[in-house]
Amino acid sequence: MALGTETAPYELRFDAGRICLDLLATTHPGERLDALAPLRAWISGSGLVPPGTPLAHADTDWLVAFRELREHVGQLVRGNRNPGRARSYDIALAGVNDLARAAAPPAPRAVPGEDGLLVRELAGPPECAALLAAVARDAVELLTDPVARAAVRECEGDNCPIVYLDTSRGRRRRWCSSEICGNRERVARHRRRAALTRA
Repeated sequence: MALGTETAPYELRFDAGRICLDLLATTHPGERLDALAPLRAWISGSGLVPPGTPLAHADTDWLVAFRELREHVGQLVRGNRNPGRARSYDIALAGVNDLARAAAPPAPRAVPGEDGLLVRELAGPPECAALLAAVARDAVELLTDPVARAAVRECEGDNCPIVYLDTSRGRRRRWCSSEICGNRERVARHRRRAALTRA
């Protein structure tokens, strides 16, 4: 599929516990950032910009940049700097560090909303580099915080590569989502038990 052409709408997830980990989740069950509309939806849904922020100026270069950042973050979160992969790990680390310092995040301001209450909006249209910097800084914070880093888990669901921050009591969360992978595991366990009782 050509970059920037959308085939089907995707439901995006924002339950990994960190913006950088939510970005990683856009690869499962298939490529979710396959067009500008899902990228714009992800940027808005992630909280990088206030709801309703126009992102019409986003182009396919944004898709490429966000997918490249996602690849770097994935390598850093999932892999250790072992001798066999040291070069690619170092490249990923340099990429995240470069993006983190590239530009300031979009500046918010408070303005009266339609109901008179203050709402958040950006002082101007967000630039791609600034949005990438916000995600890269989130990754740097995660990777350098020993407590948060120790809480990073990969889903135990079958064929689910989603990485999340386990903030559950006792740090015993097993799945990216109890409703999705957890439910699949419970159904599979029930079927196995039912098959054993029939045998």
